[in-house]
Amino acid sequence: MTTLSSTQDTSSPERTDVLYGADNVINTELQFFSSSRKRIDTCMNYTRPLLAVSIEQIREAFTAAKSRGIKLRYLTAITHDNISSCKELMSFVHDLRHLEGIEASFMINESQYLAPVVVFEKEKIASQIVCSTVREIVEKQQRVFDDLWNKAKSAEERFREIEGGKVPVETKVLENKRQIFGYIKSIAENAYERSTCCSIGGMQLVYNNFFDEFKKIVERNRSRNKDNRESKGVRWITHIDKDSIDLVKIFLNAGMQIRHIKSPTHMEFSVDNKNFNATIDKVEGGELMRSLLTSNEPAYIIHYNSVFEEIWKNGIDAKDRIIEIEEGIDQSNIEIIQNPEESIKRSHEIIRSAKQEVLRIFSSVNAFRRQVRVGIMQQFKEMAENHGIKVRILLPATDQQQITQIVNEETATSGLHLPYRIGIRSIDKSTQTSIGILVVDRSESLIIETKDDTKDNVYDAAGLAVYSDSKPIALSYASIFESLWKQSELYEQLKIHDKMQKEFINVAAHELRTPIQPILGLAEVLQHGIKDTHQIHLTDVIIRNAKRLQRLTEDILDVTKIESQSLQLNKEQFNLREMMLNAIADSNNQLKKDSNIKLELVSKEDVFVKADKARLNQVIANLLSNAIKFTQEEGGIITIRTEIMNSRILVSIKDTGTGIDPEILPRLFTKFVTKPETGGTGLGLFISKSIVEAHGGSIWAENNKDGKGASFTFSLPTMR
Repeated sequence: MTTLSSTQDTSSPERTDVLYGADNVINTELQFFSSSRKRIDTCMNYTRPLLAVSIEQIREAFTAAKSRGIKLRYLTAITHDNISSCKELMSFVHDLRHLEGIEASFMINESQYLAPVVVFEKEKIASQIVCSTVREIVEKQQRVFDDLWNKAKSAEERFREIEGGKVPVETKVLENKRQIFGYIKSIAENAYERSTCCSIGGMQLVYNNFFDEFKKIVERNRSRNKDNRESKGVRWITHIDKDSIDLVKIFLNAGMQIRHIKSPTHMEFSVDNKNFNATIDKVEGGELMRSLLTSNEPAYIIHYNSVFEEIWKNGIDAKDRIIEIEEGIDQSNIEIIQNPEESIKRSHEIIRSAKQEVLRIFSSVNAFRRQVRVGIMQQFKEMAENHGIKVRILLPATDQQQITQIVNEETATSGLHLPYRIGIRSIDKSTQTSIGILVVDRSESLIIETKDDTKDNVYDAAGLAVYSDSKPIALSYASIFESLWKQSELYEQLKIHDKMQKEFINVAAHELRTPIQPILGLAEVLQHGIKDTHQIHLTDVIIRNAKRLQRLTEDILDVTKIESQSLQLNKEQFNLREMMLNAIADSNNQLKKDSNIKLELVSKEDVFVKADKARLNQVIANLLSNAIKFTQEEGGIITIRTEIMNSRILVSIKDTGTGIDPEILPRLFTKFVTKPETGGTGLGLFISKSIVEAHGGSIWAENNKDGKGASFTFSLPTMR
């Protein structure tokens, strides 16, 4: 039985229908093929190519369309599983391309749009299909397809990647739960081993959603490594307590290896020889995390495999841990030291007991300075030179130069020269806390509180401390240290690359700006001497795009000035209301002749301000341009208002448009925030915010309470 749902009257030639049932889906697609005259563009998820080549009717429809001269483009995600189907598909389409992570499935020709409601299940035909001949829908979906098509790579290139074992190296953050679910499932389906360090909530997540896939990893690993007793298989590191014993036993019975650590992990990660993923979300109750960092970058994989092996080596076998819990045995050894003198004494004792390595994170630059003053660097030097002990230090300094300056100032009289076994690095100052960390030989740890960082004396500054001889705890802190150490190295490299990038962008923008002005000027001169309508249209295209390029280069140069803190203001006194009237007039001139958008300045009184007139006009022009862009043509109203409140001048621009997408609202004024369907570079609001703040003001935005449109407001100080 067919169920029909139409969005328009049945007498209208343009309509949208929903048809149900696999037979109706196939018939609708066949009618679509036969009615096409020039082209068929197809976008399908990775499960569909198999159906395209295995269902005889669809296969013949493609072949017949190609023989009639219909241009056939097909876009999908080419994987190891569907590569043979995709190769076969290439024989009866003109062009096949690959784009990672495609979820949508739809087809378009000159006048019709089809969207089968498909699931990610192989060989399963869609149960319903949306069919529309509404021109706006067809044109919009054509733009979507063209955008995806332009981002895709050729099928041949993707075939070479898969067959040659070449996988593109990439690191990305997944924030869509469906994508996260699909990623974890895909990794589990293809893995031969998996090492995971997580909370018990992470294990519950796998048990709820991916347990069968993980059991198959164990089976694949056993079949591939029948004679290898050291095979890794599926390994877990987690904190086991009495509430989690039953779940742990289920995993053990499935052939997985588990070890217990006393301190719950702060970051949950999973790694094998090909892929790494991690989350800082607290995974509880088996719920899927909100975001997941994924990477096949070798540096990540090597590092986190090393971290896992270090923690694994010092973990407690889950079977032994279960016996401890069931027999009431607890072996934790944690001591809280209240006396600051005792905590400092204990830190020196632990450092002197080191046999191989000392890791030290200072809470602040002042904490480091105090310790250098009492001779800690001299002690480290003797340990490194006399006993070969490796010492590494991290502190939230401005840069490496500041650290060197502190060491030189505080050790000037002793002539201290640090040996190569002592390494010191700076980490981001935002990591400054009131807690310092000391780890010795990855078996003992001391957490030291800074009670008052302004004090010069170490005893006056210190607070309580927490000592532990637990190896898992020490390893957890050592893992944090290693991550920060690696980040500091990468951060220095990023600073160098960032500087090079900014210099290149600045040069490129200047070089682009040079030829733009003559293009604009000569095109306008040329247009004045042309009477042919078609040629006038062509010069209009040149002028419009040259102006667009001019705005882009100016925006890039402005961003460069803002980030290098070289944005200069030429302040003068002027009438803000008069400038806004001029801005409104300019905006009206840019509106289409048949536009019904109305711009209103409701403030009647003059408001004088001392500011950079050109820069402030740039802000208002940008806000008006955005308001026009997102306001519907029919009856749209944009209201501009100025008022003085609490010694501040407030300027607000309110529209009745589509409003601000909640997804981008929290980061609206940062760089490159835009959506593909709206276009633009995403620089205008970032520049506007910087200009307003340079005047000592602030800017904010919100969706209107009546649900229609948005309001942008910025404040400026009044004249003194």
